[in-house]
Amino acid sequence: MMAGQKEKMRTKRGTKIEVNAAPASEPESEATETPEKDEAVLEAATSDKNASEPDPEALAQQLAEAEAETKQLYDRFLRVSAEFDNYKKRQQRDSTEYRKYATEAVFKDLLSVVDNLERALEAGKNGSGQTDAANGLIKGVEITLSEILRIFEKFGVSPIEALEQPFDPTYHQAVQQEVVDEKPDNTVVGELQKGYVFHDRLLRPSMVVVSKKR
Repeated sequence: MMAGQKEKMRTKRGTKIEVNAAPASEPESEATETPEKDEAVLEAATSDKNASEPDPEALAQQLAEAEAETKQLYDRFLRVSAEFDNYKKRQQRDSTEYRKYATEAVFKDLLSVVDNLERALEAGKNGSGQTDAANGLIKGVEITLSEILRIFEKFGVSPIEALEQPFDPTYHQAVQQEVVDEKPDNTVVGELQKGYVFHDRLLRPSMVVVSKKR
């Protein structure tokens, strides 16, 4: 029966009674899906699953790129580390060399003082009629010269042995030649000014006389 329709019923006594009928319920929706819709849902789920799974080739490429970048960074680290080590060694070498030769200029200036003291001693010893005062003065000069030479030796300043040695342009400066038949050519037979070295560095060359044959 339709909603709202009035139903006429009779009782056993013949009296008519009008009763409102209850509204009919709506038809239930279909419980099952169609085959086409089920297939679409399954296909979408499969597609989502495949999309969520990583691609092996893409993963291999990403791994190779990461390894290459790591290798580059490691090589750069090794280069920087080596450069820093070289820098430290160079700084240490420069610092050591600076401390070693820092007083070079001072000793070079003192050489003229040594030369004058040696000349004074030579003149005093070769002089005639020396008095006690002169001898005392010579003795004082000897002590002063000896003390300076002791300080030279303490700090690495040493004289160059030139006499009777073959001429060496590294340490000798020839200012004169002398005919000496008994000596080989280019032998140092005289020393006009003594030379000195400061550790392994030339402080001043020896001014020498070199032999030659006729």
